Amino acid sequence: MYIITLKFSENRHLAQDHMEAHKDWIKTGFKDQGFLLVGSIKPSMGGAIIAQGPTREAIEAFIEKDPFVAENIVTAEILEISPARTVDPLAFLAQT
Repeated sequence: MYIITLKFSENRHLAQDHMEAHKDWIKTGFKDQGFLLVGSIKPSMGGAIIAQGPTREAIEAFIEKDPFVAENIVTAEILEISPARTVDPLAFLAQT
């Protein structure tokens, strides 16, 4: 399981120019990269993603394809987590 932060950088002002491509990238993440949650980091600091697989290498390669990362609008950090205990509705996360 991965928590990815996408924190705004000095090119933040370019975000609107690449927003549609970024949204398309997010759709692909849900379809092909195991994205479970995408949201904003408050207050207006960037975004965060929770993903489940497929592999760290695949996640890293996919993050590099984000138009926001490619245009240095955000900087990405990937944290890999091995869930040990969850609430019942999230038990599937501990099975990986």
